[in-house]
Amino acid sequence: MGSAHDTTDILRSWQAGDADAPERLFPLVYDELKRRASHFLSRERRDHTLQPTALVHEAYLRMIDQTLPTVENRLHFYSLASRIMRQVLVDHARRHNAEKRGGAASRLSSESIEVCSDTSLGDVLQLHEAIEQLSDLDRRKAQVVEMRYFGGLSDQEIAGILNVSEKTVQRDWQFAKAWLYKELSHT
Repeated sequence: MGSAHDTTDILRSWQAGDADAPERLFPLVYDELKRRASHFLSRERRDHTLQPTALVHEAYLRMIDQTLPTVENRLHFYSLASRIMRQVLVDHARRHNAEKRGGAASRLSSESIEVCSDTSLGDVLQLHEAIEQLSDLDRRKAQVVEMRYFGGLSDQEIAGILNVSEKTVQRDWQFAKAWLYKELSHT
């Protein structure tokens, strides 16, 4: 496994146009991406068809199919990966619901918002829409939810990425949980 320095160097090479950089990066970040995907998917419904390996591969393919935005270090990379994994899950949920007659998503329970866990596939769509609304209100708080919930990042890692204190991240998380609960309990 490569060091954080190796990862950052490869990310910079990728941003500079090195076409081989994504191929060199993948083995360095794969285990961590899979750990994060496994953590998130462990809270999904039992008959969920998307496996951690598939989630990681789909997210990574989406990353290499687009121009990599400025990524300062590996934590920023994992933040980006979290956002893309979220989008993969949302797209998967939309396809799944479209295949069912009616395609109605189930409601999020207050328990699932309280700790942001045990979300079902349909709930991912509701949560995604609520996070988009939160982003319109306060982008940083939405980023905290995205990185913590979808990316499995710690408060310390999020603070480093957002260049704020851990206390600020914790306050943002508390606000976001309460706001999301209020919004989602009315749907």
